[in-house]
Amino acid sequence: MTIGVDLGGTNIRAGIIANGSIIVQRHTSLKNKDSLPETLTQFIEFIAPLIQPDIKGIGIGVPSVVDIDKGIVYNVVKIPSWEKVELKDILQKEFKIPVYVNNDVNCFVLGEHQYGLAKPFKSVVGLAIGTGLGSGIIINNQLYSGNNCGAGEIGYLPYRDEDFEYYCSSSFFESKHNTTALKAYQDALDGNSEAFSIWNEFGLHIGNAVKAVVYFYDPEAIILGGSIAKAYEFFAGEMRKALVDCYFPESIKRLKILQSQNENITLLGAAALVH
Repeated sequence: MTIGVDLGGTNIRAGIIANGSIIVQRHTSLKNKDSLPETLTQFIEFIAPLIQPDIKGIGIGVPSVVDIDKGIVYNVVKIPSWEKVELKDILQKEFKIPVYVNNDVNCFVLGEHQYGLAKPFKSVVGLAIGTGLGSGIIINNQLYSGNNCGAGEIGYLPYRDEDFEYYCSSSFFESKHNTTALKAYQDALDGNSEAFSIWNEFGLHIGNAVKAVVYFYDPEAIILGGSIAKAYEFFAGEMRKALVDCYFPESIKRLKILQSQNENITLLGAAALVH
């Protein structure tokens, strides 16, 4: 058995995983984020009840750049006190078991590859569409993180007058349309034509992001996850239309674009780091 931890900027989730199934799970809100000692204490106390003699290790997904070998996290998103935290050493000293740390979107795509929709594929890119646009890469059945755990972050590539993240995340709804993705989703469910128009425009931008992924990696599959991907039905059509003019039509023809179905997949991917 292993422990998987999904640390977000607002919440922490953790669970005991055995044979790809979560047998115990807990979650809580992260408090006092401006204080490193207090957040670390809360983090340790949150994990402690899951520690058992047969736990082989702890895997943690964090929204930040990670020194994977040393398990150091830098500038964690929405946790201002976590500028540099030697998380692996701290937890190994506390619990006396191996600890593995990686970027949360890397854990998302690893979870899909090990336990989810990406199992049949050797090369996969996961796109997490939410507050930002994160990505993770599987190449020849191996998670690829790059030299500094920054590989594949297409969200920061220049696009139009900003970058892909601006147009392919919550920023698009807030800055361009003075609404939120959640409200646009609810309005679309209610049949609001203006909401449909917003989602169509969003689909165009996501389609262009998908083309960028194809040009960079030419994967077998792209898995879309994150909170905004739940609205897939409202932007999928325009996303597909945006792929028509791709310079590699055969790649598009063979490409599988899938919507993640498991809300716990990042937790499972974090636990898979142990293996």
